[in-house]
Amino acid sequence: MRIPAMVLSCIIFCVPNTALAQDSSSTLLVQLEKEMGKIEVVDIDTNQGTIELALYADKAPLTVQNFLGYAEEGFYDNTIIHRVIRDFIIQGGGLTAEFTVKPVKDAIKSEARNGLKNRRGTIAMARTGVIDSATTQFFINLKDNSSLDHRNDTVEGYGYAVFGEVIAGLEIVDRIAAIPTGEKLLDPENKRGLYVDVPVETVVVKTIKRKTISR
Repeated sequence: MRIPAMVLSCIIFCVPNTALAQDSSSTLLVQLEKEMGKIEVVDIDTNQGTIELALYADKAPLTVQNFLGYAEEGFYDNTIIHRVIRDFIIQGGGLTAEFTVKPVKDAIKSEARNGLKNRRGTIAMARTGVIDSATTQFFINLKDNSSLDHRNDTVEGYGYAVFGEVIAGLEIVDRIAAIPTGEKLLDPENKRGLYVDVPVETVVVKTIKRKTISR
């Protein structure tokens, strides 16, 4: 990640923590915009805390538009983080707490060739073995995952499209990543519907909302 370390000190006048957070976010967004172009900001509000994301609308326009469209329709409300692989990723964006897969629109074209890397704290689109198959599911990288970057135009090497990064609340991501995981079999009688790497404590995405930050 290219997020610079920033130290906020209280020398003469102390300001509320919320004001410090807003100032920090504003400063960071200005720096990111210089490098990435247009930025959209969203909050992922979970039952573990809030994760603030900067989305790179110029670098991944189709992906950001798709993500924001689903968010504004309330699609992500009360979905779950259904997959946690420690030291790799957390994934969500498509299942309810009952593990019902929500209906989605047409898949979008992959923007994995945009030059953005799957570094720690970045958000990328999940997909199947088909390159242009991403719809709503996303993941946040827990470490630098160069194996997920675009290397070539084959199915194996195409990679996963990064479209933003965490600018506040990375500790919430790490908190989710620390939850123990197990298996969930939806149909034990017929031994079908097995999910692995499922958090044993349900992680609910309450809402994903666009926000406005003065900068």
